[in-house]
Amino acid sequence: MPRPTWVGRAWSSFTLLEFFHPMTSPSVYVPTHPAASRFIEARGLKHHVLTWGDPAQATPQAPLLVMVHGWMDVAASFQFMVDALRRQPGWGARPIVAIDWRGFGLTLAPHTDSYYFPDYLGDLDALLDHLAPGQPIDLLGHSMGGNVVTLYAGVRSARIRRLINLEGFGMPASQPEEAPERYAKWLDEIKTPAQLKDYDSVAGVAKRLQANNPRLRDSFAHWLAGHWSRQEGERWVINADAAHKRPQPLLYRIEEVKAFLARIHCPMLFVEGDQTLYFMLFNGKFSREEFVERMTLVPDFRLETVSEAGHMLHHDQPEALAAHIASFLNAPNAAAT
Repeated sequence: MPRPTWVGRAWSSFTLLEFFHPMTSPSVYVPTHPAASRFIEARGLKHHVLTWGDPAQATPQAPLLVMVHGWMDVAASFQFMVDALRRQPGWGARPIVAIDWRGFGLTLAPHTDSYYFPDYLGDLDALLDHLAPGQPIDLLGHSMGGNVVTLYAGVRSARIRRLINLEGFGMPASQPEEAPERYAKWLDEIKTPAQLKDYDSVAGVAKRLQANNPRLRDSFAHWLAGHWSRQEGERWVINADAAHKRPQPLLYRIEEVKAFLARIHCPMLFVEGDQTLYFMLFNGKFSREEFVERMTLVPDFRLETVSEAGHMLHHDQPEALAAHIASFLNAPNAAAT
């Protein structure tokens, strides 16, 4: 995948509206609280983060909310939810940060042919050292990001005041005998360059986003397309390293995952969409009932469901989701009820 045209530039903080060319379509969403953009050097990479408010203004009573996106998504994906959250009591100026994972959005891609979960945890730990040194945070993740923050909470639970997982259900349990075939498949795939489809216009990218999620509002799709992709020559390319398409050769070891879950000592909220199709991906090998059984290991766990929402519930129902988040994070410290 060609390197983005912005590599090597000197950067300072700026708003997303200043960076991206304005789109002329009248259906494009206009954020009520635009984010500021900044870059942080960590673990040998220049990481891109979005900020709403000043992270330095966080307090133990109102800590920084850090959000991480899912696979093939970007930090800007949370904009609709942030605008809704700003309308909730106590959230008019509370600092919020969203991170572009390595190889997604405007965070540089490492020189690698595969991506691994330990690196996401390592990046998150290093970025939190910069964003909130010695301070507790509230931590939220969606999908892949939800799985990352859940594992992270099993290692750094004392660092997290409250944990929120949006549709990060996990994966089916694997068996040791699956390992040789997984490695063989991985060895075959790394021999061939990975590629992502490009598009003839930003409108084409918006159409692709709505094909992935038919519930995505037109105005949201056209705004998000300008952040999910960039123009190179006459084509629009996705802001993601194509190597993300390659599956990891490592097995999903449920015994290890359960050990992480049992070590989460902060209150945890899980939010699902009532129309999620997530479990259909696994042809009966993983069910919602199995997921719920796993989560009994978390001492302080709460499950909420958002109506008329699928897997991308922060796009489908940002207002309802913001209400759940504010209620959970505004609850007294003694209990998240």
